[in-house]
Amino acid sequence: MVNLSVNLSGVVLKNPVIPASGTFGFGYEFAEWYDLNELGSISCKGTTREARFGNPTPRIAECERGMLNAVGLQNPGVDAVIAQELPHLRQVYQGPVIGNVSGFSLEEYAQTCEKMNDHVDILEVNISCPNVHAGGMSFGTEPKSAAEVTKAVKAVTTKPVYMKLTPNVTDITAIARACAEAGADGISLINTLLGMRIDSRRRRPVLANITGGFSGPAIFPVAVRMVWQVYEAVKLPIIGMGGVSTAADVVELMLAGATAVQVGAANLIDPCACKNIIDSLPGELEALGVKDINELIGGAHHG
Repeated sequence: MVNLSVNLSGVVLKNPVIPASGTFGFGYEFAEWYDLNELGSISCKGTTREARFGNPTPRIAECERGMLNAVGLQNPGVDAVIAQELPHLRQVYQGPVIGNVSGFSLEEYAQTCEKMNDHVDILEVNISCPNVHAGGMSFGTEPKSAAEVTKAVKAVTTKPVYMKLTPNVTDITAIARACAEAGADGISLINTLLGMRIDSRRRRPVLANITGGFSGPAIFPVAVRMVWQVYEAVKLPIIGMGGVSTAADVVELMLAGATAVQVGAANLIDPCACKNIIDSLPGELEALGVKDINELIGGAHHG
């Protein structure tokens, strides 16, 4: 038997596979496909203080080995998530729940996380959002602002706080260190890369928003590199993500330093992507002579 269980800041997952926020709804939507309790955890759809319709359409563009999205954090708002979405999820899933939170000011991050505190097991704080009080610059592109969000959230919650980092920075380690020094319990990375497509016939951008987040298998090497760098930079557990689509990808990202791994765009191609990865993991580990998946965490750093 192979042990697949991992520990995220005291929260035990039966395996390290987690559907990534924004690619799995609030989870219950996938219950018709398989038993969600097979999952290690679920990172729910990004939640903001107020309901958001999101960006105008078109919001999605296909790319080679990936996709662009500019959905714009569409969600019903934190009060509706707590009253309706999370109870609906709990009817079909009893495992750990990760609440993914976004905001456009320190106050919004804090208020949303405070409300979510009693309803989730881990808070994943997306700092790729623009700071409306700093000219629209993303909170996650500057160490000082990343630290400020971390401190604001830690002050109002008792749950582990994982800061979700944008890869659209010069030095990912500077952002990770700032979050760690401000009290973060863990780091999630990477969020989507910034990209765009142009319709040559219309001579216009494909997305109404012009740019969008690039995800899918094409970004996996970037994710591996950044997880490796952050593992070297901070002594915090890491949830790795970015282009994961196979059990072998999970192994590779854990060897780079991840304790758990999120699966994103693959869920949009195959609703059973996470289940298939979980089913394949024992065989993948046995082929490597690994009896406990925790042996993999950061293993490539030690030879």
